[in-house]
Amino acid sequence: MEKYDVVVIGSGSGMVIVEEALSHGLKVALVDRGPTGGTCLNTGCIPSKMLIYAADRIVEAQEAKKLGIVAEIKNINFNFIMERMRGNIGGYRDSMRKGLSEVENLDFYEGEAHFVQDYTLEVNSKKISGKKICIASGSRISIPPIKGLNSIDYLTNETVLQLKEKPESIIIVGGGYVAVEYSHFFAAMGTRVTILEMANRLVLAEEPDISELLRKQLSQRMEVHTNALVEEVKTKNANCVVVAKDANTGLQKEFTAQKVMVAVGRRSNADLLKVENTGVETDSRGYIKVDEYMETSKKNIYAVGDANGQQMFTHVANREAGVAANNMLHDSKEKMNYGAAPHAVYSHPQIASVGLTEETAKKDHTILMGTAKYSDIAKGQAMMEEDSFAKAIVDEKTERILGFHIIGPNAPELLQEVVNTMESGDTVSYIISGIHIHPALSELIQQTLANLEKV
Repeated sequence: MEKYDVVVIGSGSGMVIVEEALSHGLKVALVDRGPTGGTCLNTGCIPSKMLIYAADRIVEAQEAKKLGIVAEIKNINFNFIMERMRGNIGGYRDSMRKGLSEVENLDFYEGEAHFVQDYTLEVNSKKISGKKICIASGSRISIPPIKGLNSIDYLTNETVLQLKEKPESIIIVGGGYVAVEYSHFFAAMGTRVTILEMANRLVLAEEPDISELLRKQLSQRMEVHTNALVEEVKTKNANCVVVAKDANTGLQKEFTAQKVMVAVGRRSNADLLKVENTGVETDSRGYIKVDEYMETSKKNIYAVGDANGQQMFTHVANREAGVAANNMLHDSKEKMNYGAAPHAVYSHPQIASVGLTEETAKKDHTILMGTAKYSDIAKGQAMMEEDSFAKAIVDEKTERILGFHIIGPNAPELLQEVVNTMESGDTVSYIISGIHIHPALSELIQQTLANLEKV
């Protein structure tokens, strides 16, 4: 049995730990079931945003008429857009695999692994052990038990990337981040899109008024149905028929499209690793339990990223991995702080959020709240952004920002100023007192905080 100082399972955020361990001169094993690079590179953030960037340009051209510009899109080369994405992802992946094979003190095991006993894994019929182990095994698609679903060739966020031809119509089951991003993409491509979401609104983690504006904006380009409980999928005349029940009225309705995409959530890969064989505990949803140091219930075994289910975003996973690496390799211990962990939704309009929602903040804080529309600032007026807005939630006593939420153009980039302020522990005055370029969208942040009122 081969013994290592550090074993890392997963080549996504797990690479942060691999690189840190190697920099300390340790003997390291990287175990990965593939594809190399993890979810973000292969089936998540990177390929989807390459597709959505093209969609953004199309919608911008279509919406230019509000500025007095009538633009004509003569052709959308769907296959070129898809092949560009696949070619780039394949290049990144191949380069990474080649690099891994050339690193000293690193053994790369490509294959399905599982724990057989404490600190010991079996991969490709070979047993390996590690003094310290980090599980960065990611997650996989959660498929709901819908009658007839397995009788059709449904799409997921993985298989959708292999499409060669644009679907004429598509039904997307789900209303979360993946669902609204791909609905934006397909609608821009010219596909007739229908969203079926079982909850009463889209993107449930967001502020209700942000969810409502997103629904309103998307509904101009596609059909959006909330409170739609999908009960059955069947085929008719080479098309897919989805039967959904209205949660309020109980009435059934049939929706027909060429393709169906399922985007209802994720589940941890921890079960595939049989983590119980090494004493690692999971919660009721199957995610690995970790403490604030990213350590599991088993000493010297850590878990980061989707495997622990804390916040399933790549940038959060990378920060968790940095914390885990520090705690694995150094005597000084670092705690993971999620208070200023942001996220973005690349729908159209875009969404970006950090910290607490209004409802959550009210439970433990006396809050101030401020809102501002893009049209409240000069650049927003120039862009004719009438509905997009930002919302700030601030602790009245400390004047520290508890949460900030934006829906509109460049929301992810605009939010960073707030994230940095929250992470450093600074107050509202830090942003308000800074000189902001005029006219620029960054004035939206300053204006939102200037509008704070007691709730």
